[in-house]
Amino acid sequence: MRILAAALSALVVAALVPDPATAADATKKSVPYYASISASRARMRTGPARTYPASWLYQRQDLPIKVVAIFKEWRKIADPDGTEGWMQANLLSGTRTAIVHGAGPVDLREKPDAGSRVLWRAAPGVVGRLSRCGNGWCRLDVKGQAGFVAVGGLWGVEAGEVLP
Repeated sequence: MRILAAALSALVVAALVPDPATAADATKKSVPYYASISASRARMRTGPARTYPASWLYQRQDLPIKVVAIFKEWRKIADPDGTEGWMQANLLSGTRTAIVHGAGPVDLREKPDAGSRVLWRAAPGVVGRLSRCGNGWCRLDVKGQAGFVAVGGLWGVEAGEVLP
């Protein structure tokens, strides 16, 4: 019984201690970079520890954010409104998303071309997943309705950025 308890303890400890290679890879990423919130509820804090007070509660999974600093398992982020604070890395995802910004809706087109047929329109504040970015256009998928959007109408991607 003692051997079984010792083996279980070792497994629990191994599961709780992050793999050094994975942790090192996460901190090697150069800032700034875009990511998204993976949790349905995520707290932004005033500093990089749970002892710091929460300054904001995000309840919007997939919201794009920009990581501007890294400290251990914490990421200093900026949201689409420019609010900055600290969030635990495990609440974030590498999934690339963007939010429609500006005064009016953006056109989601059939092809990455301003003369292409309009398939959908997305209002400011709509969040979608990004793919196939290049030459100033990205494919934006909003819950299965997808099309190409000029990057000028999005927050979460840079004008010259290329994504597969």
